[in-house]
Amino acid sequence: MTDLESVGPTPIEMAKSLLARRIMLKEALPGIIRNLQAEEESILPKLKRGVDRHEKSNKLVSELKSKRDALQKEAALILKDVKSLRTKIEESGGMIRLDPNWAKEKLEEKLIDIETRIETQALDHKAERKLISIRSALLKENEQWLQSRRDSNPLMVEYVQKRREMSRLFKDADKFHSRMIDLVEKGQPLHVKRQELEREHTEIRKQLDRAKELESQSEASVAYWDNVVKIGFEKGGGADLLRNSMTVKSGGMTSFARKAGKKEARNGGGEDE
Repeated sequence: MTDLESVGPTPIEMAKSLLARRIMLKEALPGIIRNLQAEEESILPKLKRGVDRHEKSNKLVSELKSKRDALQKEAALILKDVKSLRTKIEESGGMIRLDPNWAKEKLEEKLIDIETRIETQALDHKAERKLISIRSALLKENEQWLQSRRDSNPLMVEYVQKRREMSRLFKDADKFHSRMIDLVEKGQPLHVKRQELEREHTEIRKQLDRAKELESQSEASVAYWDNVVKIGFEKGGGADLLRNSMTVKSGGMTSFARKAGKKEARNGGGEDE
């Protein structure tokens, strides 16, 4: 035997070392499991509070959104009537405009454009607030314009009433929309905190399950290596490990590598070189 071959522990010494590690792990696992269980018990109330707060915030946002949508839907229906009435009044020559610029900038088209952008575009909170502000300014201008037009046409009274009702509905919808945006912004930290707690709990749960699995196997593992130490590698389950060790030492493949090679051959082999 050369000096190089004599360096390192013998198989039995390695088996004893492995046995000692398995015994140490077996003794440590109950404490590890208790600590992980304590961590889980500690985080579960925090997680429940985080989930409850986030879901409560989401519920309020959903309620405000439903109210906003209902108001906007009602206002949108009136908006169609307003457009139709305006067309009739214009055709009859009864739409007298005191402000020439108003003829170039029709309120209804602007409102429809704003409504379409809110409904169809993925806008951030700042963009939505800006559109709401623009719509509020238009509605205020509309109120001022309506004051100057009343009885110039039989249809004008209905037109004025519908525009006022439409303005009221859009304003109420904007209030709900603003409150909804505020809640969404305040709810973002709740969402982040919930995700952090869920990730932490998932990791604790994974470690706990793994520790319990190892504990269930520890008795058999200790018994196996204790048997190897007592009767050697030549008999029992240790014989397979010894044969694999000798094969690798002589330049052969491990049993895992041989199995992998057979599987690859069954699957048609690898890529052509």
